[in-house]
Amino acid sequence: MICKKTTIQNAYGIHCRPSGIISQAVRGYQGRIIVRGPDGSEASPESVLSLLSLALANGDDVEIAVEGPDEEQKCDELLALFSKNYDFR
Repeated sequence: MICKKTTIQNAYGIHCRPSGIISQAVRGYQGRIIVRGPDGSEASPESVLSLLSLALANGDDVEIAVEGPDEEQKCDELLALFSKNYDFR
C-alpha cells in the first residue's frame, strides 16, 4: 500500500465536475483506493457522492492510499487530479 498527500488547488474545491473526472479515472481499477479528508473522514473515489461527502475545499490537504497493481502510478495519477486547478467556464 502506498499513501501520498496533496493540497486541493481548485478555487471551488472538489465539486461535482472534478469528482466525476476523478471517479472516471478509477473505474475498473483492480485494487483498493481510499481518499482521506483533512478531518480524517474517508471516501471511495469510485463514487461521486462519496467524494462530495468529504467537502474538499481549496487549500485542504488530502491523503490518497492505493493498494493493488501499479499502485504508485495510480496514486500519482490521482494526486495530479486532486491538485489540478480545474477551469470550467
